[in-house]
Amino acid sequence: MRAIRLHAFGPADNLVHEEVEDPRPGPGQVRVTVRAAGVHLLDAALREGVPGPAPEPPALPTVPGREVAGVVDALGEDAAGTWLGRRVVAHLGFAPGGYAERAVVDAARLHEIPANLDFAAAVAMIGTGRTAMGILGFTVLGPGAVVVIPAAAGGLGTLLAQYARNAGATVIGLAGGAEKTARVAAAGAGLAVDYTRPGWPAEVRAHLDRLGTRATVVLDGVGGDVARECVALLGPGGRHLVFGWSALGIRDGGPHLVGGVSEEVLGPAMLRRAGGPDPVRTLELRALGEAAAGRLVPAVTRFPLAEAAAAHRALEGRATIGKVVLEP
Repeated sequence: MRAIRLHAFGPADNLVHEEVEDPRPGPGQVRVTVRAAGVHLLDAALREGVPGPAPEPPALPTVPGREVAGVVDALGEDAAGTWLGRRVVAHLGFAPGGYAERAVVDAARLHEIPANLDFAAAVAMIGTGRTAMGILGFTVLGPGAVVVIPAAAGGLGTLLAQYARNAGATVIGLAGGAEKTARVAAAGAGLAVDYTRPGWPAEVRAHLDRLGTRATVVLDGVGGDVARECVALLGPGGRHLVFGWSALGIRDGGPHLVGGVSEEVLGPAMLRRAGGPDPVRTLELRALGEAAAGRLVPAVTRFPLAEAAAAHRALEGRATIGKVVLEP
């Protein structure tokens, strides 16, 4: 089969499309013919060998990729025969293997894909969707809430904006460039602002003045100067929920109080807040259910599997809209 392999940590060009042996499922595992593989900024950090995102860097050479959707084509010992031939999606955790024509998955991680979802949408919801559900467990959105979302055209920002809009909140979406802001506006944001333009905070303040209110919550996956400007838009008692820092500049820890604003930095523990014996799976089921019901529609940027390096460069350069997906 063909797969993307990483032989040395470093830039995106180190991702090589080459022939490898088909994987074989072990006990309790299945093999999936991959139809879509998710790409995440965390994949880029692992590619570079950056310490921190994973317990330890993967052993090299490795096939990256932690989110897959496809059709089960082989079973390992003790895997239920009912999985054979079914459309499935799974998050692999920190196990590698997703950027390939076939991947091995623990059967316990599988979800059957709802009939009305395609493979790319399912991949978007199994990783990015479950993260959105985890973040939303830390705030209550509804009529009267005014939500500012940096990177609102990204995979996560798109879902958060849709959820807030559906809940009756006022949504202010920030994105980079005319194409992205147009997509944010089309998705239902009350205001879509290009945060690469000088003076964008004044545009948002003018909008808030017309509404006669201040922002109540910032859902922030960007950090840096953008985050500081967003916090300044919050009224007393507002909340700044931090779940990423693609622009850096956000300190670890929390919650913190800054001028009457509550700042809370969410880490991996946010995925365990759903409760129950398997809270992460609970969030995955919730995300897939929201998509199957049509309440959340993930945006997707697709690349052929062979162009994984280009996909990484585009994602790191913020040149994508929605979830980035590789298709073998």
